[in-house]
Amino acid sequence: MKTRNILWLSPFIGLIWSSCHQQTKQNTVLPPTPVNITEAKVAEAVYYDKYQGTVIALNTVELRSEVTGFITGIFFKEGEIVPKGKPLYEIDRRKYQAAYSQATANLASANANLVKAQKDVDRYNMLLKNDAVARQTVDQAVAAYETSKSQVAVAKAGVLSAKTDLSYSIITAPFTGRIGISQVKLGAQITPGSTLLNTISSEHPIGVDVVINENDIDRFYKLQKSSTDSTFKLQLSDGSEYHKPGRVLAIDRGVASQTGTVKVRIQFPNDDDMLKDGMSCVLNVLNNDSGNRIQIPFKAITEQMGEFFVFTAQDTIAKQRKVTLGPRVGTNIVIMKGLQAGDKVITDGFQRLRDGGKITLGNPGGAGAPGDKVSGTSKQPGTAK
Repeated sequence: MKTRNILWLSPFIGLIWSSCHQQTKQNTVLPPTPVNITEAKVAEAVYYDKYQGTVIALNTVELRSEVTGFITGIFFKEGEIVPKGKPLYEIDRRKYQAAYSQATANLASANANLVKAQKDVDRYNMLLKNDAVARQTVDQAVAAYETSKSQVAVAKAGVLSAKTDLSYSIITAPFTGRIGISQVKLGAQITPGSTLLNTISSEHPIGVDVVINENDIDRFYKLQKSSTDSTFKLQLSDGSEYHKPGRVLAIDRGVASQTGTVKVRIQFPNDDDMLKDGMSCVLNVLNNDSGNRIQIPFKAITEQMGEFFVFTAQDTIAKQRKVTLGPRVGTNIVIMKGLQAGDKVITDGFQRLRDGGKITLGNPGGAGAPGDKVSGTSKQPGTAK
């Protein structure tokens, strides 16, 4: 009988204990979280979009011979700047000089025959007027004269060909540029058109090639028509900046169908020879959104599932807001959407906060390291300068 009464009272005892427990929890009030706050402010934000680039010479020529022979002279120092027209290589000229002399002699002989044929025509025409010579003789003289004229033309062509071959035996610089290391030595035999002698490239000015998305084509066409000294900035592979302005020199004719990209060439002055053909670099292009933007300390940002949030203080309540990030500006970050100037942003102590939690100004001693709150910042559109 006692056991039956105990079983009958058990549900009521549990209900009473649960009610008391809930009442105790309701009577327990968590203290406000101490935080530090700052105002979102509008400040100048000048930032750039980054494009991986390659320095490229605007004019590069591989030097090859048009005639066969042996190298008999090298007239430059490897790696130096050579002016346009400077002799660089000499190929054995003796047979080409002899051929030119022979062609010149043949031309002189042909000219002499032409003079004789002209005199014969003139003499026979005079005799024909006096019926002192047959018409056939005159016709033969005229034919001989025309043949002599053709022989002179052939001889002139021979002289031009021999002169060209002779000129090819001296290889000169096609333009002013820097010449590389010679690929042949004195005495080397040259095969026309196939033996690479050297490479020469221009350096003043020089170009930087970048690949852009097809969505940016209109932007670069506009920059080609109008840009300022601050539009393009070049960062070298060692991290240093190249402090000379660039301009859009050319935009490729079409879009690569497989990648949806376009090649753009930016021209830079290179009077001090800092930029070398083939160097890697980063081209910084002024972002169209640069200007006065809302900025807050970067440490106030938190990330949740790839989205970014901040806590704002509204009296004694913390409110969580989703924001769209711009680029970093020193220790601050640009906020593209989600905040207005004057909003009070919690910078320290929000690690223990929830949306709607109570706050108080104080020393947030338990604040975590701010540098660990945001990952994936490489997704941001640019870097400020």
